[in-house]
Amino acid sequence: MFLLRRKYRPLLGLDITTSSVKLIELAMAGGQYRVESYAAEPTPQNAMNEKAIVDAEAVGEAIRRAAKRAGAKSREVAIAISGDAAITKVIQMPRNLRERDLESQVEMQADQYIPFPMDEVSYDFEVLGASDKDTDTNDVLLVATRTENVEQRQAAVSAAGLTAKIVDVEAFALENSCRLMTHQMPDGGIDRTIAVVDFGASSTTFSVLRNLKVVYTRDFAFGGQLLTEEIMRTYGLSMEEAGRAKKEGGLPGNFQTEVLDPFIDDMTQQVSRSLQFYLASGSGREQPEKILVCGGCANIPGVAEVIASRVGIAAEKGDPLGQMKLSSRAKAQAVQRDATALLTACGLALRSFD
Repeated sequence: MFLLRRKYRPLLGLDITTSSVKLIELAMAGGQYRVESYAAEPTPQNAMNEKAIVDAEAVGEAIRRAAKRAGAKSREVAIAISGDAAITKVIQMPRNLRERDLESQVEMQADQYIPFPMDEVSYDFEVLGASDKDTDTNDVLLVATRTENVEQRQAAVSAAGLTAKIVDVEAFALENSCRLMTHQMPDGGIDRTIAVVDFGASSTTFSVLRNLKVVYTRDFAFGGQLLTEEIMRTYGLSMEEAGRAKKEGGLPGNFQTEVLDPFIDDMTQQVSRSLQFYLASGSGREQPEKILVCGGCANIPGVAEVIASRVGIAAEKGDPLGQMKLSSRAKAQAVQRDATALLTACGLALRSFD
């Protein structure tokens, strides 16, 4: 299974999470990206266990509904496995190797770094260029995962009547999508250190970019589902009712002080803790100059401002669609409302243009 190959176009970016499946189709018009179509559907309950798909048919049906509602033209998708399910390693290979010999050499070295039998593993590699360690070698990025992680997602996509053409890694997709937010970065992110925190439903990814390349990433269990569950407990609502109330409002007057403010405090503490982990992770770590707050929780009014005031770093809601045109179909699908939660989906859709 090819994890990194960049030969297919056009592709739908498909982000499968515990809370939803999000599907976006991008095109290029006049040198500018355009959102052609978009749709999101709730992930069926109990169809996923953390980030593993346990009911491919149920997830596939949600993907099918999203593709139909989006009116997407392509039937081929790019999907991603979670970073904690992937093994990545930069290895060195002689620069004079022919491609066929390179593949066999990578396979031989891969066995040293992958703690599973090779017949249970899907892997791929990409030549990054000349190595700083030895001028006679190239740096080669090796990426591997257990084949079952790939097959789970392939099965769900297949059940939707689509074809998975690229299997990426969420961390790479996020890095890819960050170039869509350069308009929100000092000097477009060039020679700058920027933090991106992506709050999902059940997990959050904190990444630091230097010169638009991810130099640090950390995943942790925290997300918007905790707010939904607290609304359920406080007001005696079902999960569905609580989710709707969180998005549409209509909660009692004490919601802000009793439920929302403590949750925002927790969000801020998670960002602060992640910054501390990053700064302690190696020598020469630089304090980020800006934090882009992404994910569904970024839409909580004023949350970026609270984070900025508490951690002492400028913060802003991240918007990967901020410089894109929207087709009339995409506008009707309210893609702008979900924009800040589309980092992974957009990063995958961008593989169309590699």
